Amino acid sequence: MRTSLSVLAHILTVAAIAGCASSNKTVKQLPEAQVRSTQQSAPLISEEPSLVAIQSKYILKDTTQTKVFLYVDAFKGKNPITPADFIKTYNLNYVIYSDYGTRERLGYGNVKLDSSNVSTSGQKIVISYDLKSPNRDYGVLLSEISQTGTLKKVLNDLTIRFKKLDVNQTYGVYTANSTQPLQRHYINSNESFVIKKLNPEEEQLHVFYYNHDFEAAGSPMNIANKGVSKSLEVDSTFTIQANQPLQFAKEGLYNIFSDTTQAEGLGVLVVNERFPKLTQPQLLLGPLLYMSTNTEINEIKKAEDYKKALDKYWLTLMNGNAPLAQQSIRSFYSRVEEANQLFTTYKEGWKTDKGMIYIVLGPPDKVQRSKDREVWSYDQRGNAQNVNFTFNRKNNQFVDDHYELVRYAEYQPIWYPVVEAWRNGSIR
Repeated sequence: MRTSLSVLAHILTVAAIAGCASSNKTVKQLPEAQVRSTQQSAPLISEEPSLVAIQSKYILKDTTQTKVFLYVDAFKGKNPITPADFIKTYNLNYVIYSDYGTRERLGYGNVKLDSSNVSTSGQKIVISYDLKSPNRDYGVLLSEISQTGTLKKVLNDLTIRFKKLDVNQTYGVYTANSTQPLQRHYINSNESFVIKKLNPEEEQLHVFYYNHDFEAAGSPMNIANKGVSKSLEVDSTFTIQANQPLQFAKEGLYNIFSDTTQAEGLGVLVVNERFPKLTQPQLLLGPLLYMSTNTEINEIKKAEDYKKALDKYWLTLMNGNAPLAQQSIRSFYSRVEEANQLFTTYKEGWKTDKGMIYIVLGPPDKVQRSKDREVWSYDQRGNAQNVNFTFNRKNNQFVDDHYELVRYAEYQPIWYPVVEAWRNGSIR
């Protein structure tokens, strides 16, 4: 009897990447920064508090004041830590440097943690604090969360453009009842949200809607010149009011401007209600291009029943071993979900260059950042040790954190053995 698989497997959730700070070519660390490994967030058996990762963003009130938000994955034992326990356990200090790799301080201070600036969003602790902006165009904020009575600390670096008052620096996207802006770039369809400044005002905003299916990342070995980028056609335009409840039912990319003469907007990707999970069979097909041949992808596309075709695909790869196929499905689509959580920009996270590398190779062992560059390091992958992938920040009209991978043909002996491990079920 033929065995049927459920490709709509429950997807496990892990925490975000925590990077380290560095300069670009010389990879000098900020004075207080230490290299931090990036790990998947697994519930801890110990009852000791543990910080797993920090993400951050900022909103400018004006050119003199900045508000910073830290989104912290913190656990006590197996459970997310409560705000009250977090306040009792941790301290927060910060330093503003003029750039990566320098010792010039533009400001520093400590933040008293209390119920007014520590809250939760989902399972994350969210900390907010105010900065007096230095009279500079640019700076690097280093936030340090330390555990009271120990030497344990976790650092987060955040580049801030203090004079750039575009909509994506001055507005935040908030869910209906939240006092903290979303760290992510996406909203689920029909999810209620508000777009507002730190000083809420009912300003009229202009929205450009794009009903466009952006391409997934190309192979890391594809060094061919991309050629001239095609212009993206706007499908519709309309206006909304800031500080008023909104819902966007139609999936797609919405770019929001306070002034239509601006080059960069506040990009919001509206996705289905299950995202960052992928559950619909036709959506599950997309990420498989990173581990499949064109023939395999085309065979599934031609099938009348996507679900049966996907079941057959996985069972064939695993030589009919249904339990192994089920485990491989869970592992693969867990990575896809994580990529969507971590790297969604103007397109789904799994389609980005970072998402592709993350899905196939997993979380990097170390992340080094400079002003417009990230370097992901893997201690060992495939047949190689000390593998680096460099991502350069590129100007983008929708988001300010779009990165592109520097591609090399020499990645081939690293990449293909890991892909083959996915195909034979040896990656867990």
